[in-house]
Amino acid sequence: MSNQIRTTILLALLTAFLVWIGGMIGGRGGMLAALILAAGMNFFSYWYSDRIVLSMYRAEAVTPEEAPELYDMVRELAARAGLPMPRIYVIPGDSPNAFATGRNPEHAVVAVTEGLLRLMDREELMGVLAHELGHVRNRDILIGSIAATMAGAVMMLASMARWSAIFGGFRDDEEGGIGGLGLIVMSILAPIAAMLIQMAVSRSREYLADETAARLTGGPEGLSRALEKLGAYAGRLPMHARPETAHMFIVNPLSGQRLMRLFSTHPPLAERIARLRGNPPGNGGRRPRAGHENIWDRLSG
Repeated sequence: MSNQIRTTILLALLTAFLVWIGGMIGGRGGMLAALILAAGMNFFSYWYSDRIVLSMYRAEAVTPEEAPELYDMVRELAARAGLPMPRIYVIPGDSPNAFATGRNPEHAVVAVTEGLLRLMDREELMGVLAHELGHVRNRDILIGSIAATMAGAVMMLASMARWSAIFGGFRDDEEGGIGGLGLIVMSILAPIAAMLIQMAVSRSREYLADETAARLTGGPEGLSRALEKLGAYAGRLPMHARPETAHMFIVNPLSGQRLMRLFSTHPPLAERIARLRGNPPGNGGRRPRAGHENIWDRLSG
């Protein structure tokens, strides 16, 4: 299934979900208001989702003069991938992480945290950057940005439902709105449903981006070591991230929170590293099973 079709399906699902929540809050009037909100969110998700996400994390654009080595690495990897040179942003903060965004490869952005730049050596950083360019090359970035923006809208409506239940507002029996208890239940379930949609969109794409990174860097070792470091530092240096954008990062920035682990938008790091190196967790050093070969062996074999 092409990402264009995936994006269309995602927009349709989230639009229907928003309209349903609006109906639960305010009946027919709420459905109409939610439909208008969804139409506006669809427009802004396509054209401005990258700016919205970058502003959430106070990311700042950097020039080749300000970060020459970073630019050289991205330029080299983009050339290998046959991609236009993306814009580069740096996110303030010690927590190591990165994401890519934008509506297409011609308008792509790669954002890295200050902590990532300090923690990684050159080979590891190349692996992380190649992973993000893998998302650009595989055209995951639009669907990821849209999911983040629309999930934010779902959570906003869920919050409105919660306050509506507390204060008794927005309900009109003739319009078909549900009662206070129903609003409370819906306000809890709606964010969970939004996270499940994010999980469906993002988990399989992480494996593909890892594989693309191995191709671009000539092997899996740099990214494998980077993922090990990211896993080790995720809990020690937590990132103040928004749940609706968690799926965009190379590793889950919410992994230090137990509840978020239950609804993680990313595959387990151990499994990703095992797929890269061809050594499944718990295999005890035995010969990898079929399907678990070193990714680079499969790509170059």
